[in-house]
Amino acid sequence: MSLEIKVPPVGESITEVTLSRWIKKDGDAVEMDEVIAELESDKATFELTAESAGTLKTVAAEGDTLPIGAVVASIEGGGAKAAAAPVDKSAAAAADESAPGQRTERPESAPAAAPAAESKTIEIKVPPVGESITEVTLSRWIKKDGEQVEMDEAIAELESDKATFELTAESAGMLKTTANEGDVLAIGAVVCSITGGGAATAAAPANNQPAASQPAAQSASSSQGGYAAGTPSPAAGKILAEKGVSPESVNGTGVGGRITKEDALNAQKPAATSSSTPKVTPQTTQTQPAAVTTGTRAERREKMTSLRKTVAKRLVAVKNETAMLTTFNEVDMQPIMDLRGKYKDKFKEKHGVGLGFMSFFTKAVCVALQEWPAVGARIDGEEIVYSNFADISIAVSAPKGLVVPIIRNADAMSLAEIEKAVVTLAGKARENKLTIEDMTGGTFTITNGGVFGSMLSTPIINAPQSAILGMHNIIERPIALNGQVVIRPMMYIALSYDHRIVDGRESVSFLVRVKQLLEDPARLLLGV
Repeated sequence: MSLEIKVPPVGESITEVTLSRWIKKDGDAVEMDEVIAELESDKATFELTAESAGTLKTVAAEGDTLPIGAVVASIEGGGAKAAAAPVDKSAAAAADESAPGQRTERPESAPAAAPAAESKTIEIKVPPVGESITEVTLSRWIKKDGEQVEMDEAIAELESDKATFELTAESAGMLKTTANEGDVLAIGAVVCSITGGGAATAAAPANNQPAASQPAAQSASSSQGGYAAGTPSPAAGKILAEKGVSPESVNGTGVGGRITKEDALNAQKPAATSSSTPKVTPQTTQTQPAAVTTGTRAERREKMTSLRKTVAKRLVAVKNETAMLTTFNEVDMQPIMDLRGKYKDKFKEKHGVGLGFMSFFTKAVCVALQEWPAVGARIDGEEIVYSNFADISIAVSAPKGLVVPIIRNADAMSLAEIEKAVVTLAGKARENKLTIEDMTGGTFTITNGGVFGSMLSTPIINAPQSAILGMHNIIERPIALNGQVVIRPMMYIALSYDHRIVDGRESVSFLVRVKQLLEDPARLLLGV
């Protein structure tokens, strides 16, 4: 008995994951609920567990990008039983006749099933890849028309508006392509067909070992690990394309020689040769840099990935579906800086964490939200939902980009508790350990572009929230204070809000309240 292990649903907005690494290897015996692999989405990293005990048979390779519901591996029930199966030739043959799709039985049963496979043609169709996806694009053929393919071998790459995934052969045989690269295909449409007989042809050299009958290219491919050698996973392929690196120049360390995402990240673009610029061929390598600086005005085009298109659609949707407006103010940061300078050492000694600006801003926002609850509300259909708590989303820079984990019940926390929560979430973000729960929900967002040098910006609302506060860098500027011109450390702050819920009076009053609390931090402690 074989049990398929599939990618589980991990969140409403997540349609694909990347298989970052195998914890258990192909052929290992696993126990029920034992962790076998680590999956990674654009928001979190989580573990995949075995749904039964038995022998693991991997299907996907490290670095593969898989849609929700895709088969990752299978488990042959009963580890000892699965291991003993290849010894019983008759049992293996019987199993193959009743279930020709089982990968574990194929090496023993392929020769016996060859006559039946020769007279059988299987149509390969576009599989279901998600509830909201009705069509895909055939981005490229990995195997060409007329080539022999192995069962479960990647033959094409399909691309939706949310993910890129591989189409695999459902049996061994000769490939006959139906669709062309670039075609847009509906779910269930026929992509190609496979005529049986390829399995026996591929198995003969391994059993009879007539090396002279095999083409040199096939022999070289076998020595490199099989059909997957030199083939990048979808994630790796995109990285290589962005770098301009050819897959042929990269050594794959994945299963069967496949190029993983890590291989692609470590790949370096080869130095340009003289053949790429014929007019410079006679020159020495020392004069090539000068030729490059005076070269032609070249342009490079790259096809926008489906993921990038989806991100663009979401950002445009927020702009189009909300009446977004931004109001600005400025804050004199001198009082907070003086307070930090006076107590930061004692604060760290007592609480074990540094005293930063984020805790002051978070606390000020929580107080202002209590006075102006519409700023923390959201639209749900034809209703407005108000929250009597403050779950503050904090934008954190992570290796994969900006993520927005949430500090729950921030309104009930002290400055020290907020600082500890920020440190914890930032650490999890840098280590790609954030979970879906860490980033689901939130009533208000704070983003700090000042750490990158931003002086002023209009942050985009983090839907379905209705407002976001943007912090910026601190610059010493001359201001008028008590009738005199003085130099003070000033910060511009911006509040983007949905004008459908938040009126101008509320937005401006909210930002002014935040300014008052920051310029007089004692108000935060006294609650006035």
